[in-house]
Amino acid sequence: MINPGAWARDRFGERGLALLLLAGLLALAVVPLVALPATRCKVFGAGCPGPEPEVIADPVAAKQAPTPLEAATNGAYVALGDSYSAGVGAEATVADRNPLNRCHRTSKAYYHEVSQAFRFARGSAFWACSGATIQDFRGGRGGEPSQLGRLGADTSLVTLSIGGNDVGFAKVLAGCVVRLPWSKSCTGQGEDVAGRLAALRQTLPGLLDDIRARAPRARVIVMGYPKAFSEVNGVGGDNISVSDQRWLNARAYDLGRLVQQSAAEADARIAARHGQGSVEYVDAYSAFAGHEVGSGAPYMNGLLLNLSALEAEPRSYHPTAAGQHALAELFIEQVKKGPGRPLT
Repeated sequence: MINPGAWARDRFGERGLALLLLAGLLALAVVPLVALPATRCKVFGAGCPGPEPEVIADPVAAKQAPTPLEAATNGAYVALGDSYSAGVGAEATVADRNPLNRCHRTSKAYYHEVSQAFRFARGSAFWACSGATIQDFRGGRGGEPSQLGRLGADTSLVTLSIGGNDVGFAKVLAGCVVRLPWSKSCTGQGEDVAGRLAALRQTLPGLLDDIRARAPRARVIVMGYPKAFSEVNGVGGDNISVSDQRWLNARAYDLGRLVQQSAAEADARIAARHGQGSVEYVDAYSAFAGHEVGSGAPYMNGLLLNLSALEAEPRSYHPTAAGQHALAELFIEQVKKGPGRPLT
């Protein structure tokens, strides 16, 4: 049998054998250093792994976006607006007719149903005022301070109607009902109405921005106006022809589209900067369908005359208690539905 040591000694000699053994030992030492990064890092200072990346929680992702209902109810509800929001025409109690109630807020206004339909974390308040214009929102009306001043950082829901008085609808209706020798025809007021609508298109966006500035996290829901007439003959004996009814309904429609467009633009500005809250529109134009002035169960008052003063009562062509209930249902549905986009 061949002795490996003797064979290697004969083959390489004593010095060559020593060198061969030394090479083998070095190979055994280097292999684990190359195979194990931790050992290589410790011995040679090379191949060391870098530090583990720091995991930073994303506060936006960590906090789930609120539902429309949560966003609307986590603060206070404030109802603003003009006579359609104040509840003029839906008087049901002696207090509703109190002459000292200069803003004519009534117990059947849609505010009451909306405030009772949900639980608002910081309560609710009713500050709509009959006759209010955009200017009155800022300066106050009926001896009351600015409606804008009723809003705050804790406001989470605002409802309102605005624009009818800026366009002068009460005056327009009077011109259609009372035909005096020197007055314009009903439809002859078109140029004046168009001019006031154009002015409103310039001023309404500023009001919506002011509301947002006062209540930056609120959902702001703006209502359009319902059409008053069924466009048939003999409506309530109010001396309004079918053609005049159609013209008046069309002007209410025009006003609604203007308000809708302004609300959509305001909401788009919020979404573009990823802001809180929203501006939304409630389309009430067909809310009284089948229940217009002169119908069997009207949701809208017709012409109501104060014979002693020979003038129309303020509640003329304003929603009845049933009409206010119909408007409340629209608002309640919108509160639940939301703006149709995620809320921050």
